[in-house]
Amino acid sequence: MTSHFAAARYVRRVSWLLLSIASALLLGFYDFFKKAALRHNEVTPVLFGSVAASAAVWLPMVAWSKFSPDTLPSEFFHVTGLTPREHLLLFAKAALVGSSWLCGYIGIRMLPLSIATPIRATGPLWTILLAVLLFHESPAPRQWLGLTVILVSFFAFTFVGRREGIHFHRDKAVFFMIGATVLGALSALYDKYLLQTAGLSPGKVQAWFTIDLALLLVPSLLWWKRNPDRQPFRWHWAVPVIGLTLLAADILYFMAISQPDALISLISPVRRTSVIVSFLLGIVLFGEKHVVAKGLCVAGIVGGVLMLS
Repeated sequence: MTSHFAAARYVRRVSWLLLSIASALLLGFYDFFKKAALRHNEVTPVLFGSVAASAAVWLPMVAWSKFSPDTLPSEFFHVTGLTPREHLLLFAKAALVGSSWLCGYIGIRMLPLSIATPIRATGPLWTILLAVLLFHESPAPRQWLGLTVILVSFFAFTFVGRREGIHFHRDKAVFFMIGATVLGALSALYDKYLLQTAGLSPGKVQAWFTIDLALLLVPSLLWWKRNPDRQPFRWHWAVPVIGLTLLAADILYFMAISQPDALISLISPVRRTSVIVSFLLGIVLFGEKHVVAKGLCVAGIVGGVLMLS
C-alpha cells in the first residue's frame, strides 16, 4: 500500500514537471515564431496580429464564463465578474505589457535570435533588483551570487556581439531589448500585486489584459496603415501562432502550479530554460554564428537564473 501511494505521488510530481517542461518548450518556440514573422515585416502588424489571435480565443471564454460558468472545464477560465477598478488595473497591465512587447519585437527583429533571447533571459535579475529598490527586499547570499554570474555572463556576451558588429553600449536594438526586459520585470512585480493584493485570478489577468491590449494596439495599426512609407505586410503563418503559443505556454504553467504538490522553486527555473530552445533554433534554422562563445554565455545566464530561484 505504501508503494502504491509513493507511486501516485511520483506520477503527480512528474505531471506538473512535464507541464513545466512543455511550457518552457513552447516559450522557446514563441521567440522563434516572433523572429520568423518579423524577418520581412514591420513590428506593428505582427504584434497586433499575434495579440488579436490570443484575444480571439479569450472572447468566447468571456461569453461562456458570463452565461454558463458552471459548465466551464476549469475555474481558470472563469474570467467575468470584474469591478470597474479591477478593469482599470488590468488596462494598466495591458499598457505595461504592450510597451514591453513593442520593445521586445523591435529588438528581436533587428538582432540575431541567439543574442536577443539571452538578453531577455536576464529578466529575473531586473526583477530582483527592482524588488530591492522598490520594496526593500533582501536577497539571500546565493541570489547575490546568481546576480553576479548573470552580470558577468552578460558582460562576456558584449564581446561575442562585437564579432557580429553589434556594440552593446551603442546599438539601439540592444537598448530596445534591455527596455523590454526591464518593463517585463516591472510587469512581473505588478502581477504580484494583481494576484496577491488585488486578489485577481490568473485567468482573469491573462484574459482581460490580452483583450485590452488588442484594443490598445488598434490606433497604432491604423497609423501604420496610413503611413505612406510603411513596409508592405506579408502574411506569415507564424503571426497568429505567436499569440496562440504564448497562450498555451501560460495555460500549461498555471496548470502546473495549481497541482497540490507542485514546487514553484523548480517550476520557475525550468521555465527559464526556454532560452536554450530559442538559442538552438536560431543556430540551427537561421544559421547564426559563434555557437560555442554564445553557448557559454547562455549557460552562465541560465546558471545565474537557477541560483536566483
